[in-house]
Formats: sequence, C-alpha cells, structure tokens
Amino acid sequence: MKKKVAEHLKIIKENAVDVISEEELVKKVTYSIKSQNPLRLKIGFDPTAKDLHLGHTVLLKKLRKLQDLGHHVYFIVGDFTAQIGDPSGRKGLRPVLTIKEIKDNAKTYTEQAFKILHRRRTKVIFNSSWYRNLNLSQFFPLLSSYTVARMLERDDFSQRLKENKPLSILEFIYPLIQGYDSVKVKADIEFGGTDQKFNLIVGRHIQESIGQSPQVVVTMPLLLGLDGKNKMSKSLGNYVGITEEPFQMFGKIMSISDVTMGEYFRLLTDLDIEKVKKMHPKEAKLLLAEKIVSEYHSPSLAKKAKEEFERIFSRKETPKDLPLFTVSEKKVDLIELLYNSKLVPSRNQARRLLLQKGVREKEKDTPLQDRVLEIPPQGLILKVGKRKFLKVVYQGGKSERR
Repeated sequence: MKKKVAEHLKIIKENAVDVISEEELVKKVTYSIKSQNPLRLKIGFDPTAKDLHLGHTVLLKKLRKLQDLGHHVYFIVGDFTAQIGDPSGRKGLRPVLTIKEIKDNAKTYTEQAFKILHRRRTKVIFNSSWYRNLNLSQFFPLLSSYTVARMLERDDFSQRLKENKPLSILEFIYPLIQGYDSVKVKADIEFGGTDQKFNLIVGRHIQESIGQSPQVVVTMPLLLGLDGKNKMSKSLGNYVGITEEPFQMFGKIMSISDVTMGEYFRLLTDLDIEKVKKMHPKEAKLLLAEKIVSEYHSPSLAKKAKEEFERIFSRKETPKDLPLFTVSEKKVDLIELLYNSKLVPSRNQARRLLLQKGVREKEKDTPLQDRVLEIPPQGLILKVGKRKFLKVVYQGGKSERR
C-alpha cells in the first residue's frame, strides 16, 4: 500500500506550488486507498469567456492523471459566481456579465473540458443549482463564518483600499460563495492556480466551521501567456485556445520566447526536460507545438500544421488551403472587408490592426494604411497579423467567403 500512496502523492504534488497541508493530504490519500473510496477532487471555473485555453489545462491534465488512478472530479461551472466576478489579482472592479453571456459561455466549457477529463469519472455541477434556492436566512451563517480582518489579509483587497480604489461588497463575499461550493460537494482536495490560494483556503475554513473534514488545497503555477509577461488570459489576448484550428494553435506556440518554452514543456507535457534542454531551441519549439496540437486535434493534423508553418515562415511561401473572399466592388472598405471575411471578430479589432500596421498585401509585404483598398484584376492576398491569410478577388454580385 505504501507504494500506491507514494504514487498518488507524487502525481498530486508534481509541479505544485502549495499543498495545505501535506499531513492531511497523506491521511486522505492513505484512507482513500485503504477504504477503496475515491477522493473527491474539486475544480471550478467561472465561465467568463467562451473557451478554455492552455492555462486551464495545467490543472485539468493533473486531474486526468488522478482519474486514471480511480478518483472522481467535481467540475464546478461557476455560472452563479460569474455574476459577481472573481476579484483575485484585480486592481479594479471586474465588468459584470449578463446572465445570457454567462449561459452562452458555459455551454462550451464542459465539452471542452472533456477533451482532457474522463467523462464517467467527472460530475459537472452548475453552482447556481444550490444558490438559486438559498434564502437570506440560510445565507447569514455563511457571511458570519469569516471576518473583515481576515478578508483584508488579501493583498489585492488591502492594496485597493490603500489606493482608494473601489471594492464592492459583492467582491468581498465572492470567496465565501466560492468556498461554499466545497461544502456542497464535500471536497477532499481542491485544485487551483496560485491566484486562487486565498479563495481555496476560505473553502477549507467554511468546511471546518460546519464540521466537515477540511479540503486539502493544492495550487499550481499560472501559465504565462504568449507575451511572456502576464498569465494566459483571453481578455489579454495572449492565450492559446484548446479548440483553435491546428495551424493557428501551432503558430501561436511557435511565437513564445525561448525562455517561456521551458515552462510550457514542464507544465503542459510529460516529455523529458533534460533531453529537451539539449535540443536546438527552434527544434524544441517545433516539438512542443506538434505535441500540443496532436493532443487536442490529431498527430496527422499536427504534422500538416508543422509542414504548413515551415512552408510559410521558413520558405516564405503562400499557404496551400488559402481561404477565398469575393467582393462585389473593385474598391472596398478595408475594415469592413476584414470583419465580413471573419478574419477579425470585430470592427474595432480591424481598426487596431490597421493602426498597428498588422495588415499587409503579401506580395509587397508592406503595411496597408489606407482604409479604401482597390482590388486588382488578378486579386490579391492579404496577410493579417502573423498567421492569417486571405485571397480577395473582385466578382460582381454578393460578397462572400468560400
């Protein structure tokens, strides 16, 4: 049994930043193996955006390894808590999402999570299922379980008060509401990023205050985004979504710095880091990109993405499967063209790209700055950003993408 306990502990603690507490963890793992009762592993995400990204997978991949050992995951979709907004690490108030936005985002979360998690060993729960029917008198004990002084131990809260920046009552009670999720699922261990440490510890405290065995808290490093400076975040635009097209995913991973690459290998793969260190940085990065694309798509699509990447960026050739957009006028509004062809999600982003000189005519490789673009008889190829291409041709009639 000691060997089994050691195996489970190794997986739980691998790459972890905090384990609170190790003594309790050993007891819980030992009891689970001895009694053959699976551990109840909790993880929660507020659906503040439509897609999961590689940063989320740092936690999900660890949970999958533990599922393979027989343990169960309680995947909390924070559709209720998302209405408040997690204040962790924020310097100001978080924009409030509408219920419709939250529901739309939540639809994609679970299916994306199952790209990694084992379906039969995962229970997906929306935390609105218990908060929806919680009346005010039931809420008072939760509010009284933590003090204002303890809440102000949070660096982000105390800093905002010092700087006279707003801190809403809703944000103040967010950790209590998130912590109550642990009570409802009787969590043995809760996993989260290092920015969630305070919230996870509050969950322990609430469990203990009502007589439950407190959950062990395990925090994992926050994956740096493509900019190499901030944590990966869709709102910062420095993310790699796990449902992105293979070529886009491959190209984004190839854009990370050599310094950041080591962290990606460590947190996102099981490859031998010592062997990777002996490789040329470019070859190592190609291996990383191919490995990740294979995992979320397939080895064949990863190989195709690699070939396409090398063809375009190493040999400066045009992509094979070039999307075609026909226009009905010889002179077109470039912002409308970028938006209508779905190269960008909004007109504002199209404007930003033009200002940042991110739109080029491939043959000339010079930034386009005029808003009106004239389409020559043979058509032209646009390069948008580093990895998107579009062939534009004039054809009388309706504008459309093919």
